[in-house]
Amino acid sequence: MERIAAFGALNWAIVLLFLVANLLLGWRLSRRIGSAREFHLGTGATPWWAVGLSVMATYVSALSFLGAPAWAYADGLAALAIHLNYPLVIVIVITFFLPFFYLSGVPSIYDYQERRFGPAARSVASLIFLVTQALSTAAILYATALVLRFMTGIEVGAAILLVTAMALAYTTLGGMLAVIWTDVFQAVVLLAGALVILWALLAAAPRPPVETLAALKAAGRLDAIDWSLDPTRATTIWAGLLAMTVFHVTVYGGNQMLVQRTLGAASVGAAKKSYVLMGYAAFPIYFLFFLIGVLAWGHYGGRPFDNPNELILTFAGESGIPGLPGLLAAAVLAASMSTLSSAFNSLATATTIDFWQRWWRPGAEDAAVLRVTRWLTLGWGVAVIVPAFLYAGAQGSILETLSKIGSFFVGAKLAMFALGFFSRTTSERGLLIGVAAGFAAIWWVAIFTDIAWPWYAVIGSAVNIAAALLASRLLDGRAGDWPRWTVKGLLADAPPERLVAEPGGWQALPGRIDRAARPLLIYFVLTVAALWLFHALVPAGR
Repeated sequence: MERIAAFGALNWAIVLLFLVANLLLGWRLSRRIGSAREFHLGTGATPWWAVGLSVMATYVSALSFLGAPAWAYADGLAALAIHLNYPLVIVIVITFFLPFFYLSGVPSIYDYQERRFGPAARSVASLIFLVTQALSTAAILYATALVLRFMTGIEVGAAILLVTAMALAYTTLGGMLAVIWTDVFQAVVLLAGALVILWALLAAAPRPPVETLAALKAAGRLDAIDWSLDPTRATTIWAGLLAMTVFHVTVYGGNQMLVQRTLGAASVGAAKKSYVLMGYAAFPIYFLFFLIGVLAWGHYGGRPFDNPNELILTFAGESGIPGLPGLLAAAVLAASMSTLSSAFNSLATATTIDFWQRWWRPGAEDAAVLRVTRWLTLGWGVAVIVPAFLYAGAQGSILETLSKIGSFFVGAKLAMFALGFFSRTTSERGLLIGVAAGFAAIWWVAIFTDIAWPWYAVIGSAVNIAAALLASRLLDGRAGDWPRWTVKGLLADAPPERLVAEPGGWQALPGRIDRAARPLLIYFVLTVAALWLFHALVPAGR
């Protein structure tokens, strides 16, 4: 895509103000960091709503801001079906995952694997995270480089380097505290940009909004619920409610980048509330992004783009609305830098805690841990640049591309935690054999079948769990009592006072559904109904 004719002083002022504000906020927060734990988790006084907005801003990255409209431009609202499951996902994660991680008191969630199975399991789980997170971070770098190319015309490679330097600047200084509070600021900018784009698309339509939607419905762009049982189709309602629930449980429950910030919350209840916020916010946010893509399809008459990820950038440049290109650029930079900063911090934390401190310097002083983490933050920033260049040749929605890549690894991550929580007999040797079997099964399915990628998570998890249980029984025999770091083990060993819920009905132990989380199940039903009603109530057009 060519550089827009004149970015203009107003647009530059918006972008530069955003960047300076981020750097100043990160620098100011860096003055509060006095230990490695504070760098990894924050000060412990961060309010739950700030942590929740940080989780939201981190996951809703530039991949969503650019990739979701591109996906909807190609497939209509059908792609939204795989994002309906967030309320169910959040209930599962806060019921089973967060209590284990919060009770461990360790910045790395993969410490759980060692407590439950052994050090090899911990290293394997952490290594899988490092690989998958590096790949996704590289994709985010590429997506953001598109924005800078849109603004300035500089090459993608130079833009990748520039964006990396900006995100590293405040992350290396302020750690998780800087990540969370810059995320809050960036979340506001991100949503403001999306709402302005939605308004601009509606204003640019030649017909009133109802007639515009009616025409889109007639073109089949508003068909959000596909009841097909065909496993080769990626965007059916069954893929969304079954396969992608497995996928997103792993993303929110077994992902160091997202969970890490909740471990520094004041209490387990505060940690859970931050996730509940995302449970309610995810559907309207993704509906907004996909609706933008559908409206853009109507605006451009469905004409093809060389790179559909540039769709929204093209519209902003052509709109002629003063300040819109600058606001959009700031919004995409906000989405990207939020995710990048979180990724750099979590990659460095996992590497430091799970490898450097675990295997090389177990008795390292706090100052040394802090110093190494900061250096590794810089190191990971440099490392992800290489795969970022590889995404420059990607075709189609980069959000869909990244989801496909992630689906290869989800089965292993979910199975490792699920077996830890619920299995009495699984041993470390059996667990690792299961991981290898799961990867082999997904590779075979991807190469020799047409099964859609959302189902890879289900297939990988099922094969992984079955192989791990069988191998554990054959190699290590039947287990005796429930290990402590299982759901039943913790409940059995817990003193009576730990069985009482915290104020607000929040459970400190796993396996007990929180009172405040139950409305999410009702909300899930309402979102599915709302999506069906949206399609039904739009009048038939021609």
